[in-house]
Amino acid sequence: MLNRTNFQRYIDLFNRNDPGFADFYHEDVVLELGSREIHTRQGILDFYREVKTYIRESLELSWFVTGPDGIAVELPSEFVCIRDWPESFWGRPLRKGEAMRIISFVHYQVHDGRFSRIKSARYRVIHDWRMEETVSGG
Repeated sequence: MLNRTNFQRYIDLFNRNDPGFADFYHEDVVLELGSREIHTRQGILDFYREVKTYIRESLELSWFVTGPDGIAVELPSEFVCIRDWPESFWGRPLRKGEAMRIISFVHYQVHDGRFSRIKSARYRVIHDWRMEETVSGG
């Protein structure tokens, strides 16, 4: 079973864009982002490789519950566009300097100590995409 400390390590790797975050995934993992499904560990790595070319995503672990078959978390998240993205994942062009902040609820099904299915849902939009004063990174 993954505990909070191990899960925080996953979040830290993800926030640093360290591909080691994928070590937490089963080879045949499925990531559900709304109506979109991304299949396999490599598929998720490929998806984030593109997204993180344009977006700096930072997750914060604020609530964590675990059981024998899974984990449920609350993740305040910040997305900052670090380079113009004409055809973004969000269905509209994004400009460098725009940012969005949300809170997501995410369920991780765990099998053999790795994530086998991830279901992510927005709980609250703190603010939708808007231009921010300063943007670092990129």
